[in-house]
Amino acid sequence: MAVSDKPRATKNEPQGQLGQTVEMLKQYAKQETLGPLKGAGRWIGFGLAGAIAIGIGAAFLVLGLLRMVQTEWPGTFEGRWASLAPYLFGLVFCVIVIGLAVSRINKQPLNKEKR
Repeated sequence: MAVSDKPRATKNEPQGQLGQTVEMLKQYAKQETLGPLKGAGRWIGFGLAGAIAIGIGAAFLVLGLLRMVQTEWPGTFEGRWASLAPYLFGLVFCVIVIGLAVSRINKQPLNKEKR
């Protein structure tokens, strides 16, 4: 049997294109997943830190309001209202803070592209 005189480069060329396509697909997947995830991590970190700070601050404000109402106006309320009213003021304040926080939430996407 005779050995073919055709160069082997033609057989390897489709495999080279397939390898390039796979490599390009890997690079594209990394670009489209790792980049946004890095930005999302920072975005989530700042959001979590802000939520914790608002939560701690609101808790201290509610406790302050509760103690102020209990000590500054002790004779204002009678009967059950004397023990219940300060806690209702605290609850109303919490609802106001939650309402303000929810109203400030924006629906901006992570990558800041307008869709």
